[in-house]
Amino acid sequence: MEKKIYDVAIIGAGPAGLTAALYAMRAGFSTVIFEGDAPGGKLVKTFSIENWPGVQDISGADLSWNMYSQVLELKPDFIYSVVKKVTLEDDIKVLHYGDSEEVRAKVLIVASGTKERLMNVPGEKEMIGKGISFCAVCDSAFYKDKDVIVVGGGNSALEESIYLARTVRKITIVIRRDVFRAEEYIQEQVLANDKIEVLRNKKPHEVLIENGKVAGLLLEDSQTGEITTLRAEGIFPYIGNIPVTAAVRDLGIVDEKGYLVVDEKMQTAVPGIIGAGDVCQKSIRQITTAVGDGAKAVHAVNDYLMSLYKKK
Repeated sequence: MEKKIYDVAIIGAGPAGLTAALYAMRAGFSTVIFEGDAPGGKLVKTFSIENWPGVQDISGADLSWNMYSQVLELKPDFIYSVVKKVTLEDDIKVLHYGDSEEVRAKVLIVASGTKERLMNVPGEKEMIGKGISFCAVCDSAFYKDKDVIVVGGGNSALEESIYLARTVRKITIVIRRDVFRAEEYIQEQVLANDKIEVLRNKKPHEVLIENGKVAGLLLEDSQTGEITTLRAEGIFPYIGNIPVTAAVRDLGIVDEKGYLVVDEKMQTAVPGIIGAGDVCQKSIRQITTAVGDGAKAVHAVNDYLMSLYKKK
């Protein structure tokens, strides 16, 4: 029996992937979507979104569900699994997943997003889920009336600190420089919050562990190298992200950091492989840019499929 060949396979069901799926299905393309985690990507972990056009304020979970439900109405195929590797058979893209399962498609949209960057200090990996969390929305209830540390000075770190302040007793934000990278209005909210303290020119050195639980961080002064102790029961690192591109790194379409290299039409160097969203090499990573990428990606799908038909 001949295996089905989809018009479009999409890796990732975040804002970029779901938008691409919406446009692809509405265009009549047979579509399969791969997602190894919760649909919505990082949206699910975002407490409040205030810059989504036309909506004053919406939670990331609600916006994710709205996008996901809209796509489901069009009945694409969903495979809840991680794509381990992508290989090429002439014009066909073969997606390998599970133990030895495969899906074939004429076009592949890579919208796999990014994962959280680790602090890379002793004690960190063994304490993930045991006092180290990357999702304030998910885990804040565990730290009610307790002291926590947030590592990072960008928008995510400060926004999550504001959210945590609703529940925890005290938050200490640790930044390796003396200035934040976050937008000014978020900085103002943080600095006006009595529950939040900021330690500048400090960087993580080692996670303190007592009785199998996080007990705080050893901090290294960025200027003097002095080591100090900061006690806390939870640590939330927000220090950047790493592109999820392991499945396609052997295809010669990523840069030295692992981000997809795409042109203005979202096309990579491999015909029929298209990027969308945070996984791409770009200067701005926002929900709005991700959904824009998803829409552009399907225009590239249409152009590529038309070129295949002309070859016949």
